[in-house]
Amino acid sequence: MLIIGPTGVGKTYLACALAHKACREGHAALYFRLPRLLQELALARGDGRYVSLLKTIARADLLVLDDWGLKGFSAEQQHDLLEILEDRHGLRSTLITSQLPVDHWHELITNSTVADAICDRLVHNGYRITLKGESMRKMKNKLT
Repeated sequence: MLIIGPTGVGKTYLACALAHKACREGHAALYFRLPRLLQELALARGDGRYVSLLKTIARADLLVLDDWGLKGFSAEQQHDLLEILEDRHGLRSTLITSQLPVDHWHELITNSTVADAICDRLVHNGYRITLKGESMRKMKNKLT
């Protein structure tokens, strides 16, 4: 599932609500802000936890990757994402939130073959929700 929309419209809120519902139904869910997950994978590669971390991510029934596309991905990060998505493809659910429209995702991934593989696993096999409107934070400020 892809949840796309501008800052503050509730992408993370909705993703977490869906993950919470999955947990209440007995499914294991993992939530990561994508920039932090990529940092964690780099550290895990250095201290020997890389394979173990990939297995943990692969076992989760629902993986939430929040803030996809804040910046481009390095070659190593592209490989990491493809490994994660390949392990999960057709077996487990992945939910991505992003401010960046899907038609711009190829620009984040410099290796066009990897970009095709990642986008194929995410875009063509899932539901897409596009949120619009004002920032909830901005609206909340107006109320107080």
